[in-house]
Amino acid sequence: MNFFIVEIKARYEDHVWLQSHLEDRGARLIGKDRQEDIFFNVSSGRLKWRTGQVEDSLIHYHRQDQKQPKVSEGQLIRVNADSDLKDMLVNSLGVKVRVVKERIVYFVDNVKVHLDEVEGLGKFVEIEAIDSDGTLGKEFLNNQCDELKKAFRIEEENLIDRSYSDLILEQKEN
Repeated sequence: MNFFIVEIKARYEDHVWLQSHLEDRGARLIGKDRQEDIFFNVSSGRLKWRTGQVEDSLIHYHRQDQKQPKVSEGQLIRVNADSDLKDMLVNSLGVKVRVVKERIVYFVDNVKVHLDEVEGLGKFVEIEAIDSDGTLGKEFLNNQCDELKKAFRIEEENLIDRSYSDLILEQKEN
């Protein structure tokens, strides 16, 4: 499956308030998941193997690193968590970094909201406006992200311009 997403990521401590706000908006709770993302060494974009109770996927994507809404384009394939393919990728490409997180997932229309607690990093919120069939367009998705950023009271200084994997790698270097 190909995807086109506009997303915002921010540090966000008050998950209790945000859950209440999402429920007041009529957001659909998908569930809570403990996920492990294994990022592989690749020459282009990012390739990760995600395992969890809600989804098991192999995801390749390209994304800009910036604080404002960022565009991600890529492919997602559903996989079996115990597949030999994972071992093949680990052995052939090598593991760049692992990210482990507790994630609560909501949907507001076509927008997926993640309340994440990432091991070693803290609490975050991710807003992913998804155009699954190419009919919504980047401007519409940007507007959805901006509207939710305001509704969630996300401050500019809390916006994150990198992935969790980049933050963990930076932490290891220091």
